[in-house]
Amino acid sequence: MTSFASTTDFESLLADLRDPCADAAADARVRQAELTKPAGSLGRLEDLAIFFAGWQRRARPRIGRARAAIFAGNHGVTVHGVSAFPPSVTAQMVANFAHGGAAINALSAAAGLDLTVIAIDLDHPTADFTTAPAMTESECLDALNRGAAVVDADLDMIVLGEMGIGNSTAAAALCARSFGGNADTWVGPGTGVDGHGIARKAEAVERALAFHVDAPRSAFETLRRVGGREIAAIAGAILRARQLGVPVLLDGFICTSAIAPLAAQNPAITAHCLASHCSAEPGHRHLLDLLGLDPLLRLGMRLGEGSGAAVAANIVRSALAAHDGMATFAEAQVSAAL
Repeated sequence: MTSFASTTDFESLLADLRDPCADAAADARVRQAELTKPAGSLGRLEDLAIFFAGWQRRARPRIGRARAAIFAGNHGVTVHGVSAFPPSVTAQMVANFAHGGAAINALSAAAGLDLTVIAIDLDHPTADFTTAPAMTESECLDALNRGAAVVDADLDMIVLGEMGIGNSTAAAALCARSFGGNADTWVGPGTGVDGHGIARKAEAVERALAFHVDAPRSAFETLRRVGGREIAAIAGAILRARQLGVPVLLDGFICTSAIAPLAAQNPAITAHCLASHCSAEPGHRHLLDLLGLDPLLRLGMRLGEGSGAAVAANIVRSALAAHDGMATFAEAQVSAAL
C-alpha cells in the first residue's frame, strides 16, 4: 500500500495531523492519582504512561508489539571527505545487522523489539547535494514510502534509527535549512573526524545551503535536496505513525534531523514522538531544544543505528508496567494520605 501517492499527498497529510485521545489520557491521569505512591513520585514514568495512554487510546497502555526499524542509505556528499569511513562501510554494517553482530541487535533483543533493517539502494548513493538535489522527486517519494511501510497499525510503539556513512553531514544541512544557523552550529565529529574533517563538513553544508537557497522551503523539498534516502524514510515512518496513532521513539541527531523539516512546516508533528536520549553529537541538544523535546536519557551515546532509542524502550516498558501493575489505594487498603 502506498501511503504517500504524491508529493501533494505527503504535504496534505503533514498539514492534517491526528490528535491523541484526550479521554484516555485523562483516565490514565486519574489512575496515576489512585496508585499506591505519593503524587508525582515516579516522575517522568508517570508522564510516559499518560503519553502512551493518549496515543494508544486506552487508559492502561501496554507494549505488546513493538518494532525497531533501522534504515540505511549512502550519500554522494562523502566525495568531500566528510567521514572517517568509506561508503562501503554502510553495506558492511547492514551485513553485520543481518548476522546479529551490531549493538542494535543486542539492544533491541534486550528491549523486546522486533528488529527490521531496510537498506535503500546502497549501490546508488544520493547525488552530491552541494551541486544538485540529493534525490529526484520520485526517489524521495519512494524513500518516504519505504519508511511508511514499516509502520503497522497494530504496533504499540516504533523505534527509529539509521545507518549511512556521511549522514551526519546531511543531518546538519537539514537542520540548518529547516531552522537556520550557520554550518558551525550543526556540524560535529560524526564518525570521529578530526578538526580538519569538521571543517570539510562545514564547508560542504555551507555550499549546499548556498546552492539550494532559492529552492522551495517545504518539508518535501528540504528532504529531497539535502537529505538522504534513509533520513527521508525515517520522515515517512514518523508521518505514517502519526496517521496510525503509533508512538515513536527517536534515536540521536541524524534520526531526529528527519523530523526537522516536518516540524519547521508543522510544529505539531512532534507530539507523538519521544526523544530517547541526547547524543554526544553537539547539534543534537540544540535540535531537541528547538523541537521542544526533552530526552529521556543522557548517556553520552553517538552510535546511531537506533541504539539509544532501544535502551530508552526499556524505560517505557518500566513506566507502563508500573502504571498497569500497581495496586490502587482502594485495592491495597492503604490510606490515600501518603
